[in-house]
Amino acid sequence: MSQMSGERPLRIRAVTEADLEADLPLIVRLDADAFPHGPYPYFVLRQLVTACADLVYVVHDGTDLYGYVLGTAPNDAQSWVLSLAITPGLRGKGFGRRLMTKLLAQLRAKGAHSVRLSVEPRNDSAIALYRSLGFVPDPDGPHVGYFGPGEDRLLMTLTL
Repeated sequence: MSQMSGERPLRIRAVTEADLEADLPLIVRLDADAFPHGPYPYFVLRQLVTACADLVYVVHDGTDLYGYVLGTAPNDAQSWVLSLAITPGLRGKGFGRRLMTKLLAQLRAKGAHSVRLSVEPRNDSAIALYRSLGFVPDPDGPHVGYFGPGEDRLLMTLTL
């Protein structure tokens, strides 16, 4: 799948240390666009991208970024997806699925047996994507105040 942004095809690639200087400001912008009420601060994304080396993938056209996913290395065979963001104009075109598929394959290769994530309980399109990938919501339902007052989250788990 190669969609066009202007005249450039969109592709998925891992973020490397060599890409970080150019990619990080774009990832920060994507995060703020996707999560305007609670984006990660720049310094947090900087440290997460470094700490989660080879578990960060982006949608790019060679010049700009249009999506990213960030996961954690397995700890006791469990990993987390910390963030998935797609620029609004490309949502619903399969890039979130492609990013997640890349990340999940890498997590399997690293020995993860399960992957967890949190999602805003009213984000029906994200929940549908995660369910289609095999994630199952916690039976307790949304966790009230998971990210603080008024910030409920549904936790979901995928067994690999």
